Amino acid sequence: MGNASALDAGSRDVTSQVVKPQGFERGSRRAWIAVFGGLIGAFMAILDIQITNASMKEIQGSLGATLEEGSWIATAYLVAEMIAIPLSGWLSTGLSTRRYLLWTTSAFIIASVLCSLSWNLESMIAFRALQGFFGGALIPLAFRLILEFLPDDKRAIGMALFGVTATFAPSIGPTLGGWLTEQFSWHYLFYINVPPGLLVMAMLAYGLEKKPVLWDKLKNVDLAGIVTMALGMGCLEVVLEEGNRKDWFGSDLIRHLAIIAAVNIALFIWIELRHRTPLVNLRLLGQRDFAISTLAYFLLGMGLFGAIYMIPLYLSQIHNYNPLEIGEVIMWMGFPQLLVLPFVPKLMKRFDGRYLAAFGFSMFSLSYYMNSHMTADFAGQQMIASQIIRALGQPFILVPIGILATMHIKAEENASASTVLNVMRNLGGACGIALVATLTDNLARTHLARLKESIPAVSSYAQDYLAQSANMLQSAGSDPITASAQAQALLGQTMTQQAYIQAYNDVFLIMGGLLLIAVVAVLSIRKPKSG
Repeated sequence: MGNASALDAGSRDVTSQVVKPQGFERGSRRAWIAVFGGLIGAFMAILDIQITNASMKEIQGSLGATLEEGSWIATAYLVAEMIAIPLSGWLSTGLSTRRYLLWTTSAFIIASVLCSLSWNLESMIAFRALQGFFGGALIPLAFRLILEFLPDDKRAIGMALFGVTATFAPSIGPTLGGWLTEQFSWHYLFYINVPPGLLVMAMLAYGLEKKPVLWDKLKNVDLAGIVTMALGMGCLEVVLEEGNRKDWFGSDLIRHLAIIAAVNIALFIWIELRHRTPLVNLRLLGQRDFAISTLAYFLLGMGLFGAIYMIPLYLSQIHNYNPLEIGEVIMWMGFPQLLVLPFVPKLMKRFDGRYLAAFGFSMFSLSYYMNSHMTADFAGQQMIASQIIRALGQPFILVPIGILATMHIKAEENASASTVLNVMRNLGGACGIALVATLTDNLARTHLARLKESIPAVSSYAQDYLAQSANMLQSAGSDPITASAQAQALLGQTMTQQAYIQAYNDVFLIMGGLLLIAVVAVLSIRKPKSG
């Protein structure tokens, strides 16, 4: 009887192995196709954050929007994306990763086409919000596919590829957007998503296993967590994006949204820590190494998006660069890293990942320091060296940090881990842009006031400048009174330009110092166990 039972059990095991679909094992060809499909989708979603920036004037002109109104085109995408990321874990688990990714990718393509068909500002903002919501799901799920579909010895390669999506996409976004608008029209900023979107759907449909809908998982929803998260994260993103333009807490809108964000985020954290099946498992932050890695991700977002925001602003404001010229400078933050990324997984086998990440953050900090001594002659050509240093440092950050953050994470915690890390990187980017914008404006006003105060001390030089400028303008055809007024206006413009250059120098130095905190943080992570 015992032997018969053993034979029956063996028969059942063999039968189960025979009927199991082939090709879904970790590291198989189908697994890699699924991972690449997810990465292309994430690349599209991150690219669309920045791709409209260089073409905002054309979009605003076509839709009849002012500069301030047009800022909501970018804000709507970011707010919706920030809300979508925490929902991705629950929805992908309940619907199945395959079904959810196919649905959200198809919706992203449709939303992209609708953006190109927008007839006014309101429709554009609505469609951009839809695009951000469906695109936001693609980012954490690409990270999750790497954790779940690749074996441990190939995970570094997956993280390197994810690094391309997270750092290369935003760095070429302005360049690609400016080129498409100049060669065709701004509508192609959205049409461009259709071919790769269809490719992503085909790759995911082939690479991911069909699974039934888990209705119990969908019904057992953390509704209070969803509501408080959406209100908290959505309002916080608006505060960070629009705060500097609306004078921060001098605006009733920003003040009220900040209160709503603070209350709801506090409630969300309290609910998630008490809920048996939380929307996002925030208890992961109780793990020391994961918490430190999350801080590093936040600082990476600050450094990356702060630079992508500040450099175009400097070049357009100080040197009157057009979008395409700005793109030709920013692209140096992206392309050089492609030369380094293939070697990082190999270096991970030879060197401690903590030291590689510390080296990457040090390079990132150095690139900021290189931009902290600018003068009026410091333009795009002079910024290329710092851009290359920044590009070479980025791969040494994302790959090791991704490994270090998830080395103690259980398989069932992958969804929450991916959500937390990607939310913190995006949140770091929003905080970095808000910090850079606010510091630049405030420091420029401070430096301009000091320059005006110094005029009596250097009055002879100022008078000589005014006299020379007036003489030059008179020789160009202006009458003496007009030439004198124009000379004073030129002096004011020169002083304002110098004040902003000094402000940019200060901000670059401050951001470089913040990235040094990340160096200390990653070195404090516990040493990974060999193998």
